[in-house]
Amino acid sequence: MTTTPPRPTATTTPWRPRARRAVAWASAAGIALALAAAAVAWSWFDELPAEVASHWGTDGRPDGFSTPASFVGVGLALAAGLCALFAAIGWGWGSAVSTRRLAAAGCVWSGGLAGMVVLTSLGPQRGLADASQATLEGWTMVASVLLPLVPAVVAALLVPKDRPLHATAPVADDAPRTALRDGERAVWLRRATGGPGLAVGTGAILVTAVLAVALETWAMLVVPALLAGLFAAMFAFTVRVDASGLTVRSALGWPGTHVPADEVLGASVVQVRPFAEFGGWGWRVGRGGRVGVVLRTGEALLVERTGGRSLVVTVDDAAAGAALLNTVAERSRSSR
Repeated sequence: MTTTPPRPTATTTPWRPRARRAVAWASAAGIALALAAAAVAWSWFDELPAEVASHWGTDGRPDGFSTPASFVGVGLALAAGLCALFAAIGWGWGSAVSTRRLAAAGCVWSGGLAGMVVLTSLGPQRGLADASQATLEGWTMVASVLLPLVPAVVAALLVPKDRPLHATAPVADDAPRTALRDGERAVWLRRATGGPGLAVGTGAILVTAVLAVALETWAMLVVPALLAGLFAAMFAFTVRVDASGLTVRSALGWPGTHVPADEVLGASVVQVRPFAEFGGWGWRVGRGGRVGVVLRTGEALLVERTGGRSLVVTVDDAAAGAALLNTVAERSRSSR
């Protein structure tokens, strides 16, 4: 006799084993990348000076030195430390798939970054008798940051999506609702843009661009270009509530998320302090694993979701959005 496994409900928390699995294999992959780079560097030890350049000035000339073994050890420690940080986020706060993907990508990127720093720093010093003669091209720093993004993106894509987890309990009686007649539909649409983070981002773009030009390190112009794309993605969102639920999407199309109506436990209005609750602005992970699209201080739409998940979006007229979302969530219960 066979039995059908119980359908997941709002009271289960299936994300914990998934988060731990994602953290485990991504951490292993990140450390493996760092160890592979260390092994390559170790094979170069006979070709390197007794003391290698371990730090470089803005002119690409060395201004700090250490033994090859110490330099490689610092690289491995960097990989382990960064990976541990991302792993802790995924392990403890990975209720949302976006957080688990961030953690997995961060672990892999950390190992790749450390490995690239070791190889691009030691490679130019092979065959030199004196490490002070070495130079470091500006493109190497850019490559060290960007190339590990390739395996990091692959790691993020390998993290599976959450399975549907339908709510079984009714929406609370005291939750706000929108008065709609039977068969009537409504859509609530707003844009969330700007905020202090955009000003900070603009300043960062200008500073890095000026530095690249002043130092004539033209490869570094990739950095402000990437920052421009990043901040364009992080500080302009469309927020929509309709019969399908809540959709939040960047003006560039990514990042974004969708909360199906039948997974909404309830929606309300809260006051948000970005730094105190999320550590900054943009697409963030806050205390307890709460995902936030926080662009400013003040009014925000809070959506409590099945599986112990929640989403906060700072947006105007959040009360109307919450009321309509509660209404469509209630309708989704009766349609099943």
